[in-house]
Amino acid sequence: MTAGSKASGDGTPATQPDLVALFVSDVHLTPALPQTTASLLQLFTHRARYAKQVYLLGDMFEYWVGDDDLNDPYHLAVADALKALTVAGIQVFWIAGNRDFLLGDAFAAYTGMQLLSDPCEVHIAGQHIILTHGDALCTDDLAYMQFRSMVRQPAWQAQFLSQPLEQRKQIVQGMRAQSRMQQAEKTSEIMDVNLGAVDALFAQFKAPTLIHGHTHRPALHSDGLRQRIVLPDWDCDNDQARGGWLEIDAAGVFTHCTLDKLPK
Repeated sequence: MTAGSKASGDGTPATQPDLVALFVSDVHLTPALPQTTASLLQLFTHRARYAKQVYLLGDMFEYWVGDDDLNDPYHLAVADALKALTVAGIQVFWIAGNRDFLLGDAFAAYTGMQLLSDPCEVHIAGQHIILTHGDALCTDDLAYMQFRSMVRQPAWQAQFLSQPLEQRKQIVQGMRAQSRMQQAEKTSEIMDVNLGAVDALFAQFKAPTLIHGHTHRPALHSDGLRQRIVLPDWDCDNDQARGGWLEIDAAGVFTHCTLDKLPK
């Protein structure tokens, strides 16, 4: 842990009244994971209410096929929880992940949150921070990088979004099945970030802190001069629940919080 970080507190307003920002990613929301969904909504209803800003760093949804799916009751419940935060005066920011990069202006307008570019830089409580989802750093996975380049093209997205909603869902489900098969054949190292790409990002922004998700390998990597904080993924519907978020207080101190900090 670097000098700018500390071990988890108990997460209550009494011990950390000066919460400034909260960071979370890779929740992979889907109706098939009701406990995971409930845990995130608890975070929005409780701890996030004490923050000035909430940063969602991608893959909040298992997949997103377009903002015309916002009226789905499940999606609307999540959107309403985000809207409640912004109505309460909390700034909510979103960076697209590799699962939900089609989330767009209509969703943002409904919830009141702001869409951020990937990567981007922010200054919070005296800390200069780079934010990214993290998939663009996995440059050793050549097949994925080629796929990412294709689906991030405006022309590809326009063509995809022009298809009927149910057809889009079927296409994405097919893509997910194919992706799972491909991942089973890839080494763990290929699916992690490339350290050269990480170095290039630090050099581009000249910031000492990088926060990202995507890899599902929560960790703090530090060389004494800079730190890379990897956010955890969430799954509360299996035997060993996992998940968590990162906080920063007014003194610029980072706190890593786990799911046991949520109210029972």
